[in-house]
Amino acid sequence: MPTFATTDLCDDHEDETSVIHPGLVHFGGRHRFCGPAHTLKIFEDNSLVRAALEGPGEGKVLVIDAGGSRRCAVVGGNLAVLAAENDWAGIVVWGCVRDCDELAVAATGVLALAAHPRRSVKRGEGQSELPVVIGGVSVTPGDWVYADHDGVVVSPRDLR
Repeated sequence: MPTFATTDLCDDHEDETSVIHPGLVHFGGRHRFCGPAHTLKIFEDNSLVRAALEGPGEGKVLVIDAGGSRRCAVVGGNLAVLAAENDWAGIVVWGCVRDCDELAVAATGVLALAAHPRRSVKRGEGQSELPVVIGGVSVTPGDWVYADHDGVVVSPRDLR
């Protein structure tokens, strides 16, 4: 498990960090994770989420701008298992997740706005690897994302 505290990162690197607005809830089995961002912009369609998580994560954090939708979930238990198997450090969703019991035991971090039992559609829509804005913070592919119980911090470089 990585050793860092988002509070210390903010204190020590105030000019290099942005903090995602509060409201994200921990659903995954890891509550402390970090890595470079791989970004997705989707809306109620998780086709690109599965496609991303099927590839090698190499310790990255999948950052999903799901438009803040609370009408369906875009990540569930099967995708969390896939993320852990393929070495993704975590998933940050500006939207909803489901299968909370399965997420809680997955060996990856999962943060989202809320849980919702309805699954998403699968039309193959969305965009990958572009700057997204979640919780008032712009996240560019390759930015470093740090998450723990105190919040989520984003920086253009690895601060550890």
